[in-house]
Amino acid sequence: MARVLKLKSRKFSREVERLSGAKVSACLQCHKCTTGCPIAADTDWRSSQVMRLVQLGADRTVLESRAIWLCASCEACSTRCPMGIDVAAVMDALRMMAVARGAKIAAPRSTWFGRSFLGSVRRHGRVFELGMLTSYKLRSGTVFDDLGIGAGMFLRGKLRLLPNRSRSAAQVREVFRRASDEEKRR
Repeated sequence: MARVLKLKSRKFSREVERLSGAKVSACLQCHKCTTGCPIAADTDWRSSQVMRLVQLGADRTVLESRAIWLCASCEACSTRCPMGIDVAAVMDALRMMAVARGAKIAAPRSTWFGRSFLGSVRRHGRVFELGMLTSYKLRSGTVFDDLGIGAGMFLRGKLRLLPNRSRSAAQVREVFRRASDEEKRR
């Protein structure tokens, strides 16, 4: 049984290393990546813990964690790593693996945000903040959360009522169309 688990952990770790280009096995668990992480307090697993879970082959735990979806990809973790491990690239690879494997995504609000953001870019050629936020708030069921902040931003002229159309909106829509066609071919 121990041999099977060891083989499973090596297989998962190697797959993550191949996709990310980062040597996860070199992680010493110094926790410097975690101390530099701006979202560490909000995650279920800290970046150093994610690295250890990958080393242990805990694929389901990692791929269904909130941590990989909350990662801001700011690369503070990668910069701080004394072993030169690109921890942010590992998080990117884990997100790709989670989607490819159909893992239960632990942070659906990030999915709703992404869909709202991309939908706004697809329609307008750039993000229309008020429309994107309205779409996100409706999808996530948090319509009245942050209402005071939104009103303050609007009153200070930080949120526009109408979108600014990009001159390259048609080109952006074409990119989305090609991406959709590519997805259908898979």
